[in-house]
Amino acid sequence: MTTSTPIRVSVIFLSFHLLCMSQDSEAVSSGKLVTYLPGLAVQPLPFHLETGYIGVGSRSSKSSTQDDVDGFNQLFYYFVKSERNPKEDPLVLWLTGGPRCSEFSALAIEIGPIYIDKVVQYNNGSIPTLSLNPNSWTKIANIIFLDEPVGTGFSHSKSSHESTIGDLESAENTYEFLIKWLTQNPEFRSNPLYISGDSYSGIIVPIIVQDLIRDIDNAKYPFLNFKGYTLGNPVTDARMEENAKVQFAYNLGFISYELYQLISGINQNQVMEPLCNNSLITIPQLNWMTNYRRRRVFWTGIYLHCYVFEKKNYGSVLFEYWANNDVVQKALHVRKGTIKKWVRCNSDLQYKMEVTSSIEYYQNISSRGYRYLIYSGDHDMMVPHISTKAWIRSLTNLTIAEDWRLWNVKEQVAGYTVTFSNGLTYATVKGGGHTAPEYKPEECYGMFERWISNTLL
Repeated sequence: MTTSTPIRVSVIFLSFHLLCMSQDSEAVSSGKLVTYLPGLAVQPLPFHLETGYIGVGSRSSKSSTQDDVDGFNQLFYYFVKSERNPKEDPLVLWLTGGPRCSEFSALAIEIGPIYIDKVVQYNNGSIPTLSLNPNSWTKIANIIFLDEPVGTGFSHSKSSHESTIGDLESAENTYEFLIKWLTQNPEFRSNPLYISGDSYSGIIVPIIVQDLIRDIDNAKYPFLNFKGYTLGNPVTDARMEENAKVQFAYNLGFISYELYQLISGINQNQVMEPLCNNSLITIPQLNWMTNYRRRRVFWTGIYLHCYVFEKKNYGSVLFEYWANNDVVQKALHVRKGTIKKWVRCNSDLQYKMEVTSSIEYYQNISSRGYRYLIYSGDHDMMVPHISTKAWIRSLTNLTIAEDWRLWNVKEQVAGYTVTFSNGLTYATVKGGGHTAPEYKPEECYGMFERWISNTLL
């Protein structure tokens, strides 16, 4: 009897251990490993990529159904582990702006591990090619790229009809997603957590952060290791940003103050690039190495000018060819038949812009002791750095810790920065457009690497 007791205890302990392992295995089941990406020459993938869905929200009915439990809105995500030390490196939830623009934009042209090649080598029916991004932020951070709100990218609803969604519900669903993802992936709970994004995320992120801090204070989610947030060229106050365009254009000598109405000819995403219609550069049937005479006629004047400086629009075209390919969707574990067509930005989605200014949210969280980085591509006219600096100055109790100065990458001026005692770092990115990492990838990687490592820019 006495000799069998240790064996019985060992068996019980082993059974409990196996049960825990089983539960952990089930916890990460929402993500499926992606072993290859069509169009990328390097196979298998040299980085860890998972995709999956997490259900959030519930059906608008009094009955309790499995849909309510699982989440009526199925949010699709890409998760890339840090290439350095995924167990200890920060965990970043990244939200693309728009609103209604897919995370594939950030994944493939901004901060993710791949680039979609924007050269005219695409033939109708083939898969656009990809290459590796040497300045990917995933080299030093674990990043979740989330298609939100529902109806964006591969995210979908279980309803047969689309309902209107707005800023507050989008923020609520995103926060619910984060909690469920961390619940299903407990091995990342101890990693420093940051909420990040750009453009219209300047409305959504501070709402999420305010709710998150509230729940931390109330010990609702004690596992949250929240450290701060980052935002690039954030939409914050529509009236302030619209008014700042006048001063921005006037300061660069584009117009006289009285002729503000003539700025329609300026590419507001990056003022040094021409304003081009997509039709000028949507030429997938042309092969770069053939049809020389046809090409010689085509590549003249504004056509050549727009292709050279506006490949990004052509990249948007390639996005749709790539993401709608059946082979690609199978590789990404996309649920067949859940969306009619993948588009980069879903303008057909009914979306209510409820929050006209998020300054109040920034004010509520600015003195809570968390770190945050706000950066501006200084050639962006959509959200001019003038307006961003203005609302930052409006925050109360700001004391400068490190005064305005330049910051360098490879001994070249990459922008200017100022640090405040409340944890805020503001930086401009010299020559950057509305999505600064797209235009200045090396500089933005250097900025993020230093800031996430708690060093001065």
